[in-house]
Amino acid sequence: MKNPVSLGILLTGFAYMLFTAHDAAIKLLVATIPVWQILFFRSVTILAGCFLFGGPSFARQMVRSPIIKPMMVRSTLLLVAWISFYSAAGYLQLAEVTTLYYAAPVVGTILARIVLRERVTAARWTAVGVGFVGVIIACNPVGLKISWPVYLALQAAVLWACAMVLLRKTALHEKSVVQMAISSCFFLAMTGVTMPFLWKTPNAYELALLCSTGVVAGIAQFALFEGMRKAPVSVLAPFEYTSLIWAFVLGYLIWQDVPAHNVFAGGALILSAGCIIVFFERRASRVAT
Repeated sequence: MKNPVSLGILLTGFAYMLFTAHDAAIKLLVATIPVWQILFFRSVTILAGCFLFGGPSFARQMVRSPIIKPMMVRSTLLLVAWISFYSAAGYLQLAEVTTLYYAAPVVGTILARIVLRERVTAARWTAVGVGFVGVIIACNPVGLKISWPVYLALQAAVLWACAMVLLRKTALHEKSVVQMAISSCFFLAMTGVTMPFLWKTPNAYELALLCSTGVVAGIAQFALFEGMRKAPVSVLAPFEYTSLIWAFVLGYLIWQDVPAHNVFAGGALILSAGCIIVFFERRASRVAT
């Protein structure tokens, strides 16, 4: 694909589709397996894939990487974001926590303008706004009041947005597979210390699902990292909303959850947000050439 921005959009959309499948697998596992153990298996699987893909000199590349410190910061932000999200999800309805969490693309666009000095066009702001309205309509949170869980969900959104902006900075200076390995090493260390206390021996089905979760997450991470290389954060931010559509699709296929009419209306707006970005970025590319 000649246009790098279009390729970045394609990779990012693909990544969020896989991340949604990853979340669905986690939802199947959490009924019997602790979340920390799931993250541990995920990190082991991704790290093994990175070493298999990286070759004999991969460990040396990791140690000498110039982005170890920022990747550690990013991994910390992600870990706190996940803890905040899972903690909030225990007290809020799914629609409420999802709507709050999807403030991340809005925050990410703002940070891209302030931190990365990206030029955020009116089309990009419009796409982010339209997508967020679509999320609110689809999730339909009613009677949401300010509370500690609400704060945690918003904190998760802000931290995720900060991690994505930091990823954009590091993505330009290191191979994606090296970034993935460094991040997985951090999560492996953080989750490994809990294993003596939380370990539950998985059966064959659970083990297969645990490993597949790592494989899917690894491919999704690689696609997201490569997408960040190709396009600005403000372009890619609205495509995070598409994961909500995949969530409703998988919810129907796996748990027979039938979406209400507001879900289809919100989904149409979310798709419109992506179309706005694609249309204006393609037009800008043609004008530039």
